[in-house]
Formats: sequence, structure tokens, C-alpha cells
Amino acid sequence: MSSQNPDPEKDKVTGLEPGGGVPPGETPPAEASTGGPQGHEEGAPGKAASRIWLVLIGIFVLLGLLFFVGYIVGLFD
Repeated sequence: MSSQNPDPEKDKVTGLEPGGGVPPGETPPAEASTGGPQGHEEGAPGKAASRIWLVLIGIFVLLGLLFFVGYIVGLFD
């Protein structure tokens, strides 16, 4: 069983050498580098700010849980 080549103009592709190689300078560089300063300081919030947010979220979750437990028990109608 033979199939047709899906790219009939394979010989007309620019930049390819015989055998499928690419000559130097034909492709762009792999990646750029950012070795110099970025212009701003990287900084994360302190541990105290993170703990405050966790405590606030915990309080809201606890209040929600107490509300639903009170609703199930029948304290709120």
C-alpha cells in the first residue's frame, strides 16, 4: 500500500539542506536572556500578612459552618 506525500513541494522548502539539515543563521536563537536588573524589586508580603489572611479566612469558614449547623439544628427558622 502506498500513500501520497502530504507535502508535495518538499523540495521547495527554503532553508533546508539535502538530508533535512538547516544551515547556520537560518533559525532564530533559542531564547533570550535577562541577566541584568529588571527595574523593580521582587518581594513577597511578610509572614504576618499571610497569617492574618489565613486567620480571617478561618473565621469566615467557622462562622459559615456554625450558621449551617445552627440552621440544621433549628436555631434559625
